[in-house]
Amino acid sequence: MDFIEVAIQAPEDFTDILTAELSEVGYDTFLDTDKGFNAYITEDIFNENELKEVVEKYAGMAPISYETSKIVKQNWNEEWEKNFEPLIIGNDVSVRASFHPKPENVTYDIVINPKMTFGTGHHETTTLMIENQLTVDHSGKRVLDMGTGTGILAIMACKLGAKEVVGVEIEDWSVENARENAEANDCPAITVHFGDVKVVENDEPYDIVLANINRNVLLADMQAYTKLLKAGGPLVLSGFYTEDLPVLQDEAKNCGLIFESHRTKNNWVSAIFRKP
Repeated sequence: MDFIEVAIQAPEDFTDILTAELSEVGYDTFLDTDKGFNAYITEDIFNENELKEVVEKYAGMAPISYETSKIVKQNWNEEWEKNFEPLIIGNDVSVRASFHPKPENVTYDIVINPKMTFGTGHHETTTLMIENQLTVDHSGKRVLDMGTGTGILAIMACKLGAKEVVGVEIEDWSVENARENAEANDCPAITVHFGDVKVVENDEPYDIVLANINRNVLLADMQAYTKLLKAGGPLVLSGFYTEDLPVLQDEAKNCGLIFESHRTKNNWVSAIFRKP
């Protein structure tokens, strides 16, 4: 399937809110540029009227413009190679593409070849999730990673010692990409399923549940995540803004979860809840 690239020119202060708005209408990959960012969506669900509505919502506050172009799936590597830079998270974790040299003096080295899939570690939510993972004991644990994308969080779980990691993803190319990245990182403990939370609803409870998706999905599926979590286990969430944290806390409380901590970066949040 081919993709539509939307090259958006916008001030840095508006990139976060624009990416959040676009993610709500189907855009699932974003790359920063010198003038703003590029957003990607499959051609079959691209709707220019929806795009215009998002841009016009903020155009009165700042100079925002966009251009669209078509990208065939086979050319995706060329696109992200032009924009994907190595990343160090928390002084412990390196995230790089296979064509980057392995850095020295890091504890965990993650190789990600993202294709058309979200999750290179550059977005605040992914960084925050990894920072929270570093505080959670994964050794010998079973881990569920909802909305696995490139598989980066599943790979992090594996490198932290998880004995079994299950990723779930609604996009078929993301499933393929996550499996490829798991293999590239020598993580045979990772299994990736195509679908939503229903494909794992009958699984035995997991020691840890990770979900970096978006506010609406997190709220809709919180009860399912809670059911899939062992007593005493952490639920680590991201994909929402600081102003959304109270409503996530309320829903978590309704599900019997206890709020433990949260991290923020550029108004994005990753929070840890625990099942008593």
